[in-house]
Amino acid sequence: MRFPRRWVLLFATAATLLATQATVAAEPAPSYSYLSGVLAQLRGPDLPPPGANDWSCRPSAEHPNPVVLLHGLSNQTLTWQTLSPVLKQAGYCVFTTTYGTGALGPLGALTPVPESARQIGDFIDRVRAATGVAKVDLVGHSMGGAVPFYYLNYLGGVPEIGNYVALGAPLHGSTLSGAEAPFSALLSALGVRDQVVAQCGPCDMAPDSPFLRVLNADPAIAPDIRFTTIVSRYDEIATPYTTGQLAGPNVRNIVLQDLCATDFTEHYELTADPVTVREVLNALDPANARPPFCTLVLPFVGPPAG
Repeated sequence: MRFPRRWVLLFATAATLLATQATVAAEPAPSYSYLSGVLAQLRGPDLPPPGANDWSCRPSAEHPNPVVLLHGLSNQTLTWQTLSPVLKQAGYCVFTTTYGTGALGPLGALTPVPESARQIGDFIDRVRAATGVAKVDLVGHSMGGAVPFYYLNYLGGVPEIGNYVALGAPLHGSTLSGAEAPFSALLSALGVRDQVVAQCGPCDMAPDSPFLRVLNADPAIAPDIRFTTIVSRYDEIATPYTTGQLAGPNVRNIVLQDLCATDFTEHYELTADPVTVREVLNALDPANARPPFCTLVLPFVGPPAG
């Protein structure tokens, strides 16, 4: 028995649609919880998160800039289990790396800021070469939101960046919820403060550090870059939380609790927080921005049903 050609085409189309739906259904939904990064790190230390580092990816006309995700005192696995697959599903080419590793094994952002910035710059050059683009967009958490200012100021990075999104970044130093001063005093008492600071990027981010003038977190140096900062009033690492904000006509500052009073995200959950994720998407594609959905978000674990 022979089926009419239009039936064959119809069956083939239906089978293709069903297969596509099955593939989509089989893809796990991103977990809006920092704990998903912890579990991923235990399963495969320092592996790129889902959706990242497809070096054959070519940016679309809708999203012409690849997105480079930069962790803080952490690594690519711990930090980007949520945002990386969300961006990939939204049609972006996504790239991650672990930079600045030191004595703490898989944790990065430890080396002096100039060295971390050089590694970031080299990675951005690799992404640009692979994708054939002139610019990338940056999304950085904590030190990953601060270190690129050195790249902009001293390593020729300004023309290579379109959007710069900083999440809970110690742009003006951090008191570490009051722990920085006694820690610094202890190092001074032991006579090793200068040596430690010289070898440790985060250790050079005290609010009174002369290095902050060198870092020069001033968006005026790059008026064509769109800067977005996202901070939480419950941040326990980048403190006060206002250290993560900038000033200038090319800046948008977002305080999560101004958008959602029941969002109790702290420093680490920030990269998996659903309100943050929505605002990152809005920052990268403002023409298609949507308001975030406000729900209860708990520290570290995210939404209770997440």
